[in-house]
Amino acid sequence: MQLSFHGAARTVTGSKHVLKLKNGKQILLDCGMFQGMGPRAEQLNRNWGFEPADVDMLILSHAHIDHSGLIPRLVKAGFKGPIFCTPPTRKLTELLLMDSARIQEEEQDFAHRKLNHLHPTQPEAEPLYTTADVPACLQLFREIPYDRWTTIADGVELLFTDAGHILGSACVHLRVQENGQTLHLTFSGDVGRYRDVILRSPATFPQADYIIMESTYGNTLHEPAEQSADQLLYWIHHTCIEKKGKLILAAFSLGRTQEILYYLNQLELEGRLPALTYYLDSPLSIALTEVIKQYPAYFNARVQKLLQRDSDPFQFKGLKYIKEVSDSKLLNYVSEPCVIISASGMADAGRIKHHISNNIENSRNSILFTGYCEPESLGGRLLTHPREVHIFGVPHEVHAEIAQLHSLSAHGDYADLLQWLGCQDPRQVRQLFLVHGEYEVQLAFQQRLLHKGFAEVLIPDLHQAVYLSAMK
Repeated sequence: MQLSFHGAARTVTGSKHVLKLKNGKQILLDCGMFQGMGPRAEQLNRNWGFEPADVDMLILSHAHIDHSGLIPRLVKAGFKGPIFCTPPTRKLTELLLMDSARIQEEEQDFAHRKLNHLHPTQPEAEPLYTTADVPACLQLFREIPYDRWTTIADGVELLFTDAGHILGSACVHLRVQENGQTLHLTFSGDVGRYRDVILRSPATFPQADYIIMESTYGNTLHEPAEQSADQLLYWIHHTCIEKKGKLILAAFSLGRTQEILYYLNQLELEGRLPALTYYLDSPLSIALTEVIKQYPAYFNARVQKLLQRDSDPFQFKGLKYIKEVSDSKLLNYVSEPCVIISASGMADAGRIKHHISNNIENSRNSILFTGYCEPESLGGRLLTHPREVHIFGVPHEVHAEIAQLHSLSAHGDYADLLQWLGCQDPRQVRQLFLVHGEYEVQLAFQQRLLHKGFAEVLIPDLHQAVYLSAMK
């Protein structure tokens, strides 16, 4: 069998890995979009490294765009097979793909107007896909629950276990039989944190021969999640009460936004939440939150207990939803202190980019990033604390405070990743492949794994292929 890596190879985005069986069948693990990498992302998103029409099936670990975002393009390119995922992932992915398509259409419209003004004869790039392309791929989704081995092809069985990363996120386990031999392959997807505020901890899983493992925070220990509510409260008080300014929270629509709402609700229940207006300015975040509320059984025991006295752990006094673009623009004229939660988390697209543009030059304001930012993204550039930054091609002096919360990460740190591997006998793992991480981070994590007894820990490069052999 051959395993090749076509995304999230020495970088943290664009997850795509192809397993080619001896009989020629091809299984694609994730179909993610490259994000936050500037012009390079555009080139990477248009070059597969494999033939989409030759792929027989797709297994989707979770809904985040860097894992699902190229599915409509895959179908446009000839893929016709089933797409396996958990039930929540199917609903969440639909919302995220439609939003991704709308953003591309809006960006094309903006580029079209700009190009026609500057270079009327120069051809413009087409979007990767449009909203019209999304429904066709949704027809291919097949839902599989956690913890149930399911035959997905002759000699191939699939098992999903809870990854604890976002609602419905799964670690993927394949049992492949060929010529009387069996190969056990595990793909981590994105591993969440143990003792997550909302979700269950990552589950144990069967012994694997080969493991494809994410390594986003392979050299980092997160601050305790229990500090998140206090850290949010500090920034609210510091910005809105002391400085009389606006606190702009850049949050990923799926996962991070719901954590923030949960912590703000917790502060209200404790009588500590300042009496301000809290705007959730993201139609996508609002819609995703409503979907998440439909799956209370996926929450951890602590949230289950809270639901007995609080029917909505994501709602609190002062929270206002902003859906219409006109209402979002009106927030520019709000003079009183307030909190604005908006997407995307890296600030490379969405309404957050406009809010940063309109508030970055006022020293009373603070811009708080609540998750990982690619170095080339707007968030990544701001976190280097420059004196000036360009947004929508316009230079802005940076006077607002720029900060980042590390305790809110939905990715496990190296202690979490090692705990996830704790159910495995390193002597039986023939090879472990590190993906979804910056190369320097992966090198550090590689050494930790070697010290734990894993004999072969490889860091594949983009489009690299390796050969796997089954065991009797």
